[in-house]
Amino acid sequence: MKPEVQTPAATAVQLPNLMKRPDETGFQRRLPIGAEVQSTGGTHFRVWAPKSAFVRVLYGEAPLERTAQEAPLQPEGNGYFSGLVPPAVTGMLYRYLLESGSFPDPASRFQPDGPHGPSQIVDASTFKWIDQGWAGIPGEGQVIYEMHLGTFTPAGTWAAAQGELAELADLGITVIEVMPVAEFPGRFGWGYDGVDLFAPTRLYGQPDDFRRFINHAHAAGLGVILDVVYNHFGPDGNYLKHFSENYFAPHYKNEWGEAINFDGNQSGPVREFFCANAAYWIEEFHLDGLRLDATHQIFDTSPENIQSVIGRHVRKAGRGRATFVVAENEAQNPVLVRPLENAGYALDALWNDDFHHSARVALTGQAGAYYSDFRGTPQELVSTIKRGFLYQGQYPTWQGKPRGAPSLDLRPEHFVNYLQNHDQVANSLRGLRAHQIGSPGRVRALTALLLLGPATPMLFQGQEFGASAPFLFFADHQAELSRLVAEGRKKLLSQFSAIANAESQSCLAPPHAVETFQRCKIDLSERTSHAEWYALHRDLLRLRRHDPVFSRPRRGGVDGAVLGPEAFVLRFFGLDNQDRLVFVNLGLELPLESVAEPLLANSEGWVWQQVWSSESPRYGGNGTPPVRTEKGWRLPGQSSVVFADSRIVVQIKTD
Repeated sequence: MKPEVQTPAATAVQLPNLMKRPDETGFQRRLPIGAEVQSTGGTHFRVWAPKSAFVRVLYGEAPLERTAQEAPLQPEGNGYFSGLVPPAVTGMLYRYLLESGSFPDPASRFQPDGPHGPSQIVDASTFKWIDQGWAGIPGEGQVIYEMHLGTFTPAGTWAAAQGELAELADLGITVIEVMPVAEFPGRFGWGYDGVDLFAPTRLYGQPDDFRRFINHAHAAGLGVILDVVYNHFGPDGNYLKHFSENYFAPHYKNEWGEAINFDGNQSGPVREFFCANAAYWIEEFHLDGLRLDATHQIFDTSPENIQSVIGRHVRKAGRGRATFVVAENEAQNPVLVRPLENAGYALDALWNDDFHHSARVALTGQAGAYYSDFRGTPQELVSTIKRGFLYQGQYPTWQGKPRGAPSLDLRPEHFVNYLQNHDQVANSLRGLRAHQIGSPGRVRALTALLLLGPATPMLFQGQEFGASAPFLFFADHQAELSRLVAEGRKKLLSQFSAIANAESQSCLAPPHAVETFQRCKIDLSERTSHAEWYALHRDLLRLRRHDPVFSRPRRGGVDGAVLGPEAFVLRFFGLDNQDRLVFVNLGLELPLESVAEPLLANSEGWVWQQVWSSESPRYGGNGTPPVRTEKGWRLPGQSSVVFADSRIVVQIKTD
């Protein structure tokens, strides 16, 4: 039976526009919850706490327990408490005193001592933005770079990462996707166990350091989107139940904890909380969009799904800037990116695990666990380049239920393809990168397929220079929780039969160990020492950016054919017959003296001209013999080669 949906009383803001405006009590608020400094003096507090008969603010300088003053908030009659506290100013610490004790603000803007400590009053309006001319990022033409702030630089701070932005832009990256930064306990972690969703973690710097990072990214021509977790809260430092039990939905089962209540009793304020959070990142940090984690674990039977509502809030908060919302969805459900008029959620893109899984099997030859329904064949790779998802309602044996839905109507930019991401690198015995588990030739060829393909490509930090650092699962929790997390990690990886045995499990890095975290820090000097890998990615991204065909992918703009047991060709159709051929051969050298395949036919009056090869010595390859011969074609082994018709001169700057 569908749970009863109750909306908050009239004082709650259903679609905050984040413009400064007076609420019903006459105070200026940008968001419906949290502590907001008033231009006329003092700080206005507002919190949803229907479980408590009263709410008082304990505020003062550090240490708060010695300096705290107390001010009552007034009940609004709908579970919300609010009020102006004139002596409370920017930089002060505070906690909410409820019947059950004192706790941080669920909408805290900063937790200087971590999730268990007091909240801090932050005034975002004082930050000086220099990106007034920034227009945002449209869905088309992007190259995404997934970044974990704590391991991207030795210092692991916003300031340190800021110094690398110009280099990323020069490489050809257009969007940085930052892994979750909402406050979480401990000294390190992936960020997916966040508990203070409005507070950027103290581990990477101050909130203004994050804003400064985005300022400089925009100045360098880079968009920034943030990975957010709206499917569960972390287990440590989560005090929401002291405010209301109705933040959670016990009638749903969540893989990582308690499901969020988006459609049950008193779900209105919960929906408002998450919509305000999405808008907050766009408005107060000038982020260009969000990546929604594990949306298949967001449960909502409301007339309008919360993911669609979040997308509307993001666009509205952008105030005319182009925004980008990408979702991870295990089922790869196309409804998330279909327009509202087609009963979709109108998000911008979906992660494409099918591309990754097929490419991974092609690279390694190993097909255990969730790879078991993939073969890594040329036909699979051609199909995912042409159609996006491989599973569009078929029945994979591993899952034991239909996967996906028909999605042939989607456009190339609706798919985000990758050879590596944080999960897939870490879901292995030693957290090794693609170039460490497959032959160099195959990795180079598949990299060309990724970066020249029509979908939006994504690189994982360090991938562009063949990083030697692994990426492992790490999380710093108190002792008992650390033990449970380590056991849970072993259980997860045991789905791979090669890791299920005692010998392999003894090799797993303990998630709570500082050494595990430190090993994952990438060495940016490898841009030089691994110059061949860096040149490969730089040149391919330049080709993608400047070539008139690769730079304008469109639905139906590519076709492909299988040429051999491990070889295939893709033909990219340009305007006025300005076509491209991309050969990919993951096997032995393949002679094709007689090829009954019309995709290889050149346009009338023109011939094919080789313009790029993954086997160039510049990339660590062994050189490329003539591919187009008088007798036909001869595809070098474990390589990719690009041809254009002879009217087009494709120049790749190689300095």
